[in-house]
Amino acid sequence: MSIPRAVFDSVMVPNYAPSAIIPVRGAGARWFDQAGRDYIDFAGGIAVNTLGHAHPALVAALTEQAGKLWHVSNVLTNEPALKLAQKLVANTFAERVFFCNSGAEANEAAFKLARRMGNLKDPNKNRIVACINGFHGRTLFTVSVGGQPKYAQTFEPLPGNITHVPFNDIAALEAAMGPDVCAFVVEPIQGESGVMPSEKAFLLRARELTTQHDALLIFDEVQTGNGRTGHLYAYQHFGVVPDVLSTAKGLGGGFPIGAMLTTEALAQTLQPGTHGSTYGGNPLGCAVAGAVLDELLKPELQANVHARHLQLVAGLEALQAEFGLWQSVRGLGLLMGAVLVPGQSAGPLVNAALEAGVSLLQAGPEVLRFAPPLTITEAEMAEGLVRLRQALEALREGG
Repeated sequence: MSIPRAVFDSVMVPNYAPSAIIPVRGAGARWFDQAGRDYIDFAGGIAVNTLGHAHPALVAALTEQAGKLWHVSNVLTNEPALKLAQKLVANTFAERVFFCNSGAEANEAAFKLARRMGNLKDPNKNRIVACINGFHGRTLFTVSVGGQPKYAQTFEPLPGNITHVPFNDIAALEAAMGPDVCAFVVEPIQGESGVMPSEKAFLLRARELTTQHDALLIFDEVQTGNGRTGHLYAYQHFGVVPDVLSTAKGLGGGFPIGAMLTTEALAQTLQPGTHGSTYGGNPLGCAVAGAVLDELLKPELQANVHARHLQLVAGLEALQAEFGLWQSVRGLGLLMGAVLVPGQSAGPLVNAALEAGVSLLQAGPEVLRFAPPLTITEAEMAEGLVRLRQALEALREGG
């Protein structure tokens, strides 16, 4: 028997407002609701379902590990965690890995590392510089670092000594830096705030300034990582290497896992007892994430991201020419945003698309966000664009 949406209102904390449609299964870039209707997935669980739904390699990895070992405390280590860490070190700048369960936890670890590093050098070196309209998670520390007051309002007092500068503003960043700064944190693409890519010059200057002031450069790649931009991590696209990188979302392809990547020297800042996570490095999550990485590193998947990026851009530009609802398309790989013309709101378009059988996202009130599985096929992409066109046509006819 299907559970109705009304049950949510009787048993769940009302911090979410989910649709009346309830997914029950998925396959590839398609999911199905309780009535058996199918939807093309242009949302990917907010850039989480890297390889789509029920990918055979992930099902096999989870099933195999489920018959072996589910959990041990971090008093012990385990083979899936060690294998995953080896893969991350082999394919990134990193020399050390800390595992956790989410992007917020990965950022929390990064910020604690920065604060501890600064304090060990100078008790006054503890200021974090971040970007206005950044998003780094929902813990009290991460919403404080994120430059969006709406997520922090009514949770005051907030953790202090955080400075926010306009995104991509080199002069403002130069003015904000100083000897008391322990870190500058930035998203290579601001996902939640409108799919806004960093300018390479901004990231290059950030690298210079953090080095100059003996501060850490932290890249929040929770949304941009794990093949999403056409590279394993977006820093590889920009050619700017951070000191610390946070990753989650697509790392587990739908299984909760996060990680903080850093260098050997910086890792020594977190000695035993300074930080931890009960489920961090869980064998189940690490086994699945290891299978995800194996797939992401295949040249054919990277080629598909590039091809589907071009297909999505062309499709969105064609819809732009026909309906005139957005003024530009921006982003990298399969993290794309359609910037709406003034006066248009993303919410009604997202709802209309769902009614037409395609799920997508919004990034702020005026940007449609697209983050489909990286495995989406040419046919699935084409079908999703057809359904999106039907949604726009229905909106136009309905006035």
